[in-house]
Amino acid sequence: MSRSRRNRIETNPILKIINWILWGLVVLLTAYLVYSLFRYGILAVYNLNWILTLVSFVVLGILLWVLLRFPARVWVTFILVLGLAVTGVASIGVRQLVGFSSRLNNQANYTEYELTVYALENSNIKDISQVEKILAPMETDKENLTKLQEDLATTKQVSPSFESSSSYVDAYRQLKEGQAQAIVVNSIFADTIQSEFPNFMDSLTALHTYKVRRKFETGRQDPNAQAFTIYVSGIDTYGPITSVSRSDVNILMTVNRESQKILLTTTPRDAYVPIADGGNNQQDKLTHAGIYGVDASIHTLENLYEIPIHYYVRLNFTSFLKLIDLVGGVDVENEQAFTSLHGNYEFPVGTVHLDSEKALAFVRERYSLEGGDNDRGKNQEKVIAAVLRKLMSADALKNYPQIIQGLQDSIQTDMSLETMMTLINSQLESGGQYQIESQALEGTGSMDKSSYAMPGSQLYVMEVNPDSLANAKANIQSVLEGQ
Repeated sequence: MSRSRRNRIETNPILKIINWILWGLVVLLTAYLVYSLFRYGILAVYNLNWILTLVSFVVLGILLWVLLRFPARVWVTFILVLGLAVTGVASIGVRQLVGFSSRLNNQANYTEYELTVYALENSNIKDISQVEKILAPMETDKENLTKLQEDLATTKQVSPSFESSSSYVDAYRQLKEGQAQAIVVNSIFADTIQSEFPNFMDSLTALHTYKVRRKFETGRQDPNAQAFTIYVSGIDTYGPITSVSRSDVNILMTVNRESQKILLTTTPRDAYVPIADGGNNQQDKLTHAGIYGVDASIHTLENLYEIPIHYYVRLNFTSFLKLIDLVGGVDVENEQAFTSLHGNYEFPVGTVHLDSEKALAFVRERYSLEGGDNDRGKNQEKVIAAVLRKLMSADALKNYPQIIQGLQDSIQTDMSLETMMTLINSQLESGGQYQIESQALEGTGSMDKSSYAMPGSQLYVMEVNPDSLANAKANIQSVLEGQ
């Protein structure tokens, strides 16, 4: 190449402008990454965030020196494009993480459910205008039913009279026996009706549906707290994670970052306790707290254990456990051999490796276990702890986009990204050496207790053993106080 041609390339004004633009973009993306590292506590372990910041500034300085010295060189363009690609990919990853957290938090403080007016499918009533009387539990669900009445008057210009039943189950029973024209079914209570009439929806035809989106406040968030408690609620239902449902899994995860201890406290779904909020502090099965919203479950457990709950995580087990396949499965210690009804899997005593299907069978089984629902709760604790360990490990980065998508579809939480990163950083800093212990509230089974949500129904409940409750409280306080 002649000297004159080389000089023209080296002083090419267009290439010079392109290189400066590329350098400017690299600077902007680097600034965004550095801001994100400190804003959300990303990689705030072993001073990695400071080290990466220092390295970034050094690299930017070197690139600036090269650009000033050789402003229109093609090889400089190549280096800048490479730098732009690296910072661009990193920025996309951070943006996905921040967006994921925002989506979880945006749906954290509301629940959704429906109130639907039904008639029997084989009746002559085919339109809401034909209905003169509607049967519904006006005393126990007055607020929602009043809203439905207002909606009917506004949108359908009809005002049928509402007669009171003792429960939604009782309303369906009377409709089936021909004692009512139409009834209301609150989707929150649909599975309580289903527990007595498994195929009840097949006999109904919908006349009008009113959708409710209810906001609520939960938690006492403090991302810098050394000790806090997280409520983990497990549901196993179809539809969006925001749908109101009974809570089959109720675990308090008490974490002390300083002492590196985690205590998992399981309260069986059938525990007979005063239900807060919509339950009017009446005795009922704990699982029924979930039908009044996750905040009712939180307040019920706060009252029971006399502690504040700082965050909640609500899991849809069916979709959440699918993440197990993305992290290569999990290992848990099984304390008693059993064969599951779901999938007919055999689980021997000792370490068992679980994929998503086996994990679902493992956490659902209770009839083959000596302790029934108590032992099922312990197995659920083991699987949740194993999944969380995997998700907080470096191995999870291999399937980062798929895991983010899976978590988004299966989790509802009010935990901020800063708090999540604090937990992950603590786990990484400890080398995975958190001491995890578990306990379960115990009691005695009974069939002669009344249910506030399902009056008149004979349901199995567990009367809480006072000594077991006192011991559980003491253990939780011990972890919170760092003992």
